[in-house]
Amino acid sequence: MLTFIRNRLLTLAASLVVASLVIFTVIELVPSDPAQFMLGLNAAPDTVAALRNELGLDGNPIRRYFQWIGGMLSGDFGTSYTYQVPVSTLLVDRLAVSLPLAIFALILAIAIALPTGMIAANRRGKTADWGVIGLTQLGIAIPNFWFAMMLVVVFAIHLNWFSAGGFPGWEMGIGAGIKALILPAIALALPQASILARVMRSAMIDVLDQDFIRTARAKGLSRQQVIWRHGFRNALIPVITIIGMQFSFLIAGAIIIENVFFLPGLGRLVFQAITQRDLIVVESVVMVLVFTVIAVTFIVDLAYAIIDPRLRTS
Repeated sequence: MLTFIRNRLLTLAASLVVASLVIFTVIELVPSDPAQFMLGLNAAPDTVAALRNELGLDGNPIRRYFQWIGGMLSGDFGTSYTYQVPVSTLLVDRLAVSLPLAIFALILAIAIALPTGMIAANRRGKTADWGVIGLTQLGIAIPNFWFAMMLVVVFAIHLNWFSAGGFPGWEMGIGAGIKALILPAIALALPQASILARVMRSAMIDVLDQDFIRTARAKGLSRQQVIWRHGFRNALIPVITIIGMQFSFLIAGAIIIENVFFLPGLGRLVFQAITQRDLIVVESVVMVLVFTVIAVTFIVDLAYAIIDPRLRTS
C-alpha cells in the first residue's frame, strides 16, 4: 500500500509541474497587456512601460515562472493587479464559498443518485426502472442555469422562502450561510445526480449478473442481502470515478451558477479576472483548480485500493 501511495504521489507531482508549465505558457501567449488595459489605449508608452515594470511583467519569462512557482510553494501567489491585495487572500475568501457549495451539491447528488440507481437496477425493466431512466434523462437535458432561474422564480420570488442571490458571509452564522447555498446547490446537484444515478444503475446491473451473485443467492441469502453485502461494494468502482469527476467539476465549473446567484466564489473570481486582464489571479486560480482535480483523482485512486485490494498490485 505504501508503494502504491508513493507512486501515486510521484504522478501527482509530475502532473502539477506539467500543468504549471502549460498554464504559464498559455497565459504568456494571450495577446493582451494588463498594463495597457489598465491605463487605456491612449496611455503614453513610457507610462505603460513604468506600470509593466511595477507589476513585474517586463522580466525574463523563465525567471518569472520560477518566481511564481517558488511563491506558490511558500504560500505567496502574488498581488492582484486590479484589487491590489494578495491573491492568496482572494483565494481563501472565495474558496470559503465555492468549497462548501461544491460539497453541499455533491452530498445532495449522492443522496439522490445512489438509492435511485439501486432501486432502478433492482427493478430492471419495470415501471420504477423506466421512471428513473426518464427522470434522469430529463435531469441531464435541463440546463442547470435555467433550472437555477426557475428555482429563484418559485422559491425566492413567489414563495419568498430564500433570497434571490448573494451570500451573507459565514460571520452571520452557519445557518444563514447554508440557507444562501441551498438553491445553488440544488441547481448544481440536479444534472450530477442524474448522471450518477444512471452510472449506479448500470454498475449494479453488471454486478448482479455476475456468477458470485448467483452463488450468494444459492447459499440462501435474500436478494436485499445480496445487493447490500455483495453488490453495492463491487458496483462502487465506476461510481467513485464519477463522484471524483463531479466534485472537480463542481469546484471548477460552477461559474454560471455563481453568477446567477451572485455568489462570490472562485468561478466568479476567475470570470472577473479574465475580463479585467488580471492575469496573476487567472494563473493562480487555474492552478488551484488543477491541484484540486489532481488531488481528488489521487483520493479516488486510494479509494479504489481500499475497496478492491487487487488494484494495489495491478
